[in-house]
Amino acid sequence: MAAWFCSPRRLKELGVLGLNSRNLRLIAGLNNRDFYPRADNKLLTKELAQSVGIAVPDLYAQINFTGDLNRLAYRTRNLKSFVIKPASGAGGEGVLVINKQENREYHTNKRILPYADLRYHCAAILHGLHSLGGRPDKVMIEEKVEFDPLFDQLSYQGVPDIRVIVLKGKPIMAMLRLPTRASGGRANLHQGAIGVGIEMEQGLTMAGVHGKEIVEVHPDTKVPIKGVQLPQWKEVLEIASRCYQFSELGYLGVDIVYDRNKGPLLLEINARPGLAIQLANRTGLMRRVGSLAALK
Repeated sequence: MAAWFCSPRRLKELGVLGLNSRNLRLIAGLNNRDFYPRADNKLLTKELAQSVGIAVPDLYAQINFTGDLNRLAYRTRNLKSFVIKPASGAGGEGVLVINKQENREYHTNKRILPYADLRYHCAAILHGLHSLGGRPDKVMIEEKVEFDPLFDQLSYQGVPDIRVIVLKGKPIMAMLRLPTRASGGRANLHQGAIGVGIEMEQGLTMAGVHGKEIVEVHPDTKVPIKGVQLPQWKEVLEIASRCYQFSELGYLGVDIVYDRNKGPLLLEINARPGLAIQLANRTGLMRRVGSLAALK
């Protein structure tokens, strides 16, 4: 771990991609701003992905206006479980996972919500509380992914996902994000999830990073996270690669989940993927990207 806390010269030698280089060389250099909505708007992402045959979680309903909230209870009445999320949210903010409902009470991992709270959460999304730039947003009511049995002991409560970095259609780095007690069951590194490096050829997990610590065992489940063969790995890479086809973004992050019944599903894409994946893999992105000349 100490190798990551060293001089700028040493970091450059290690091929570590910094924030400025990412913004200038990759995001500004390879991503046309006209195409950002294809990643920033999850409803559009889902539509475009399906148009090229990529599997995604089912969309049960969407709410566009405050007046539509009057039908929220009706639209969800027959759903045993579901996910509510903002169409233009970022960083996992505003996502609410309902594990079950009964008598207009909605069970999450943390608590039971009355209907009034569920409606208020949706209203906050519509008013842009969780959207990029605080702009008015839309509510997505989506299928809850039932994660693959492989992760029953490997993850804590929530659904793990895979982040793949794609450069001009080629997957160059990936990590498995495992929810923890600290992250509240969310696969979000900034909230305390584990980032696990993945060997790209075979899809074998390596050691992970949890906060500032390198770990080989999940801190909550005590199950080893290193040396796990991820299923359908070639299909995961194929999904990631094909996201370039509809997004036309030269540098993007692709988030994929394993559903126990449907296999790998595209969750979303990100036009400005973070850099923590380098820590999880303990290697710099520039070693995978190559020289700037090679990007042109």
